[in-house]
Amino acid sequence: MTVTESAQKPEAPANEEQPVVYKSNLEDFEREADVRLPFLLSYREVKLLGIAGVGFFLDAYDLFIINPVATMLQYRLYGGNELPANLEGFVKAGANIGSVIGQFAFGYSADYFGRKAVYGKELMLIIFATIGSICDPTGAISPSGSLIWLGVWRIILGIGIGGDYPMSASVATDRANLRRRGTLLSYIFANQGWGSFVGSLATIIVLLCYKHTMEVDGHTSKVDGVWRILVGLSLIPAFGTLYQRLTLPESTRYAEAQKAAQRVQDEESIEQLKKKANADPGVSEKTKHSSDEEGSGTQTPTVETATAESQSVKAAKELAHAKKGHFKEFFAYFSEWRHLKVLLGTCVCWFLLDIAFYGVNLNQNVVLQQMGFDGSEGTPWNRLFKIGIGNLIITALGFVPGYYATILTIEKLGRKWIQIQGFLMAALFLGILAGKFYTLNTPSFIVCFAFLQFFFNFGANTTTYCYPAEVFPTRFRASAHGMSAACGKAGAIISALAFNSLTKSIGTPAVLWIFVGCCIFGAAFTLLLPEVRDRDPDVVYEQELRERERARH
Repeated sequence: MTVTESAQKPEAPANEEQPVVYKSNLEDFEREADVRLPFLLSYREVKLLGIAGVGFFLDAYDLFIINPVATMLQYRLYGGNELPANLEGFVKAGANIGSVIGQFAFGYSADYFGRKAVYGKELMLIIFATIGSICDPTGAISPSGSLIWLGVWRIILGIGIGGDYPMSASVATDRANLRRRGTLLSYIFANQGWGSFVGSLATIIVLLCYKHTMEVDGHTSKVDGVWRILVGLSLIPAFGTLYQRLTLPESTRYAEAQKAAQRVQDEESIEQLKKKANADPGVSEKTKHSSDEEGSGTQTPTVETATAESQSVKAAKELAHAKKGHFKEFFAYFSEWRHLKVLLGTCVCWFLLDIAFYGVNLNQNVVLQQMGFDGSEGTPWNRLFKIGIGNLIITALGFVPGYYATILTIEKLGRKWIQIQGFLMAALFLGILAGKFYTLNTPSFIVCFAFLQFFFNFGANTTTYCYPAEVFPTRFRASAHGMSAACGKAGAIISALAFNSLTKSIGTPAVLWIFVGCCIFGAAFTLLLPEVRDRDPDVVYEQELRERERARH
């Protein structure tokens, strides 16, 4: 069973000047939305959450799991020595590089071809790349060849993961009730926290299963099986939701947006014909004659022919007509400063956030070292197990609670307030870590880092995902979301590639001070964004089109 559409346009109002209002055709759902708290989901919303949320679960799971996998490959390929720096960076940054491609490509495709035509293809790509990764022939080719193999497949994996950002955001927003739209998006994004948590828990469990083999029997090379199992486990939720994604129907809100786009294009075409007719009297007579024929044709078989035409053919023509001007409309929309500044705000805020967020989380070995869980001592199995425990502590303390603080408060506090305070509080705790990096004792360091993670997630890490999905109209939502997300991943790539070299040259505290600056600038750029709580961007866009039409006349 697929998720039922929840965004259907009502009958046209008598007063044509009234903006279009989108209501759900699920009357029971609407009544529930009026009485239930925003964070209490209905069955349909839970089902949509399961379908859309798996992409973010896999995103976080993959980003987390590559750190312990890289450590395991040290023992499998290099006898416990460190991986070559360039190849390690390639493997770790591969998914983020692919994400930028996927976010741009799938974002534009979702607006151009429709959600139904594209949704599910990104998950197929993730499955294909995961299978390719676990087929890495570590014993048959050179160690560097094995790392290159894994890095290439991770780029492909990243394309699929990146594509999930605009796809799931658009699919969820198109179906969300306005009063609980931000909550639903936050629930979907919170799967990142569970992906990291499950990844750390799975690492511990699989290592425990291999303890006798690696510790007692001394077969350290068997760690090759550990990392393949950990990577392969992500196939379970991927296959579990693939059918649901491929069979999800097109949202009514998207279909209505396409029809509205066609009406705008038709009006512009008529306007151009009138101008041409005024300039050329011959064309004027021809146009008038044609209009007279059309008028008299109301009593002729022409109407019968039109009514006999199948609805599916009509819909296909409307969609093709709307597609023609999509690229032109996209640039016309964002050529206005009031829209461009919002896109600039979503892109820059996400970019600055990911520099700090991924700079810390892709290099957790520095944090684990300060906490005493870096696995620098003991047997290979003990080292890997200790790293797993450290990651589990970090995830449980900061990641998951922060997401759910956002879920519980986003409809009350608003996106803008949460994002600004999240940036500023993250800057505060990053500043404490930077200033006291070498003097904080272990408990203080853990508490400070947990608060940092909490305010990343009860803040900009969640709202930068929600904002593009809520502030832009359906017609351009996926494209704008994909552009914003791609800017974020660009920040993650810069941070991942520059962190180690900067740390060696200027020291970790100085790098943390750079992250402090990113968070402060992120709070400043948030001021470009409007508050989107209870705001329907399609109604706003409809009003703008009417204003433009009046100005033209």
